[in-house]
Amino acid sequence: MPELPECPKCKSPYTYEMDHLLVCPECAHEWSNDIANVSEITDDNLVVKDSNGNILQNGDSVIIVKDLPVKGFSKNIKTGTKVKNIRLVDGDHNIDCKVEGFGAMALKSIFVKKA
Repeated sequence: MPELPECPKCKSPYTYEMDHLLVCPECAHEWSNDIANVSEITDDNLVVKDSNGNILQNGDSVIIVKDLPVKGFSKNIKTGTKVKNIRLVDGDHNIDCKVEGFGAMALKSIFVKKA
């Protein structure tokens, strides 16, 4: 049986696989092991990386790298859309922002690149 990595949030060794995610039973943190180091927590600081591996910070501008469907809207967020003044949060969708024409949105960092 392959050894699973410890939880990046609480460092618990008791992680398990659920579908395509790894899950920590102690803090309920879920993360994908397919994309290494997209979001990690080190010494109470959240480190979020874009699709190219660049570290993102609060207030950065990013560009969408893939058409993203939005529930409740008949149109997608198009590739190349620039999003300004992002806010980083812990979780699966680790970027909070406002997308022009769509409003407040939570995005995954794997679908953006730093502008």
